[in-house]
Amino acid sequence: MPSFLRFQNVSFTYPTMTKPLLVGLNAHFPCGWTGVVGANGVGKSTLLKLAVGELPVQTGTVHHLGSALYCAQRTDEPPAAFAEFLDAAAAEAFTIRRQLGIQDDWPARWETLSHGERKRAQIGVALWRDPDVLALDEPTNHIDAAARQMLSTALHRYRGVGLLVSHDRELLDDLCGQCLFIDPPDATLRPGGVSQGAEQGQIEQETSRRCDDDAKHAVDRLRRETQRRREASDQFAAKTKAAKRKKPPAHDHDGRAMRNLAKLTGKDAFAGKLVTQLGSRVRRAEKERAGVKVKKVYEMGIWLEGEACSPRASLGTLAAGTVPLGGSRQLHFPELILRPTDRVALTGANGLGKSTLLRHLLGRLNIDAERVVCVPQEISAPESKRILDEVAALSKEKLGRIMTIVSRLGSRPQRLLESDEPSPGEIRKILLATGIARGPHLIVMDEPTNHMDLPSIECLEDALGDCPCGLLLVSHDMRFLHALATINWHLAADGDDSRLTVSLW
Repeated sequence: MPSFLRFQNVSFTYPTMTKPLLVGLNAHFPCGWTGVVGANGVGKSTLLKLAVGELPVQTGTVHHLGSALYCAQRTDEPPAAFAEFLDAAAAEAFTIRRQLGIQDDWPARWETLSHGERKRAQIGVALWRDPDVLALDEPTNHIDAAARQMLSTALHRYRGVGLLVSHDRELLDDLCGQCLFIDPPDATLRPGGVSQGAEQGQIEQETSRRCDDDAKHAVDRLRRETQRRREASDQFAAKTKAAKRKKPPAHDHDGRAMRNLAKLTGKDAFAGKLVTQLGSRVRRAEKERAGVKVKKVYEMGIWLEGEACSPRASLGTLAAGTVPLGGSRQLHFPELILRPTDRVALTGANGLGKSTLLRHLLGRLNIDAERVVCVPQEISAPESKRILDEVAALSKEKLGRIMTIVSRLGSRPQRLLESDEPSPGEIRKILLATGIARGPHLIVMDEPTNHMDLPSIECLEDALGDCPCGLLLVSHDMRFLHALATINWHLAADGDDSRLTVSLW
């Protein structure tokens, strides 16, 4: 029997939230991949969990046949059945292990694996288990270009119902036959990949804005006409009242004055009737305008006037040397100087020591710790909750400043503060916003676009492009790096070791 997934009138709200995430969602997901797209915190992961049964539906029904599996964003723990997958002798298991470059010794050294290697292991097990419904949450997080190609090849072989949450536009366009765009409490299915769907969404929004403008002009025109008619009616009413107070002249034997008064009274009644009719038309026009949905455009720009870079000649200097990578492997680097306005990209394949070098450098900076914003690759769920609680307890002034920055990075503050556990993308925005509020001299982000939705990546790129301080960005997202960095610290394999070279972009 063919696989399918259907949401029928599904609604869902977390207990701490004042507004629902989903309201009356009806959607059919056939075999093949469907992209799930939307800003951080709008409920993409929630929808995936509802699809596989990890969260109970509050109202409505989720229908599917067979098995279902959810692959979370986080990779803290080895995936269930990892050992069985590595021991499996079937051709399918061997093909997946080869396609994703998964090694037999990974369970024994899980803690030393890069997050990219962990992600490949997680997805490899999921594909081997071959569920009827497979929900992947940010599968390209942490992985380099070579691993991404392996992943794309493996995902193309899946034949069930796939739900894919990703910030990777190319992957969504390559895999997906349709995309579900979530903007609480609404969710809209559009055919094609994310680029086609986003373009259609933009057309819909432009059409809605034109309809809203036309409706606004119609309401304003009717209000002006109503006001004009009301004033005319008041004038007629005043004339009628004055005429009634006058006695007919003694020489008015044919009753002309009485006939004129009757005419005046009739005009007065007709004018009042027109005012009532126009009032009804205004209310209908206002109701029609209220039915036009126009997405709110939020203000951007997060840097205050007067914020400046560090007055020091350098933020940190490392003499040429080496850093151990484990076993006999070492990372070799030349002299590194980080100046106050430098914009540095740290690049290289997974496992070559980017995060190791970053930790080594951070311990030797020539900056007050309060002036360094450091956003790591991963933040555990308990740590995310702790950070959110600390921010929520700040004074109204400080909290307002941080939430303004979060809003301008593409998240809605109220929804974020109401959540029990912020999404990985949202907690990264909070860390960045908290640091920006302190007036940083250096921003360090390890895989800055991981866990970020597509609109948020654009907001982040704009924000970092305007920043007055130094930047050090570790990423596999070359488009993002080329938009922001002017210096490239690149790691490449040198036998068993790694070697860093420095060049201008």
